[in-house]
Amino acid sequence: MIAAAKDGGWVNVDSQAPNPVAFEALKAGQLAEIGEVNFVKREVTYGDSRFDLYYEKDEERGFIEVKGVTLEQGGIAMFPDAPTERGTKHVLELAKAVQGGYTGTVLFVVQMKGCRGFTPYRDMDPALADALEEASRQGVRILAYEAVVTEQEIVLGCGLPVHL
Repeated sequence: MIAAAKDGGWVNVDSQAPNPVAFEALKAGQLAEIGEVNFVKREVTYGDSRFDLYYEKDEERGFIEVKGVTLEQGGIAMFPDAPTERGTKHVLELAKAVQGGYTGTVLFVVQMKGCRGFTPYRDMDPALADALEEASRQGVRILAYEAVVTEQEIVLGCGLPVHL
């Protein structure tokens, strides 16, 4: 894990960390909006995308795309910190999966504590902000959770309000 101190706390800056954090939290039933699952698999292809997580819960089948957030302005976590065509593609592909009968979720892992909420950084990437709004209208869940970051570990913390 790579971390940097921020206002007495830690911010994870390892871009690979959010996926295993989300995987472990999903396996442990720690995502309140999903609950206990029967099966979890990483890196599963659907259509033209490979999503970070796939899960089964009774009759429900779902995909989760995980995004790590390290940008904070005025107590609000924001994503992305650089334009991301790939991120937009994945969000739109999740909407297609929902239309195909799957549950779709974008999970923003805010890699620090102390933020009051999450919003897309529209000024950085308006296409992604628009895609998130459209996907939400089509039934994709947009979630944000803060991470508890220490020198030794990073684990999923509490959910944050999402403002699209």
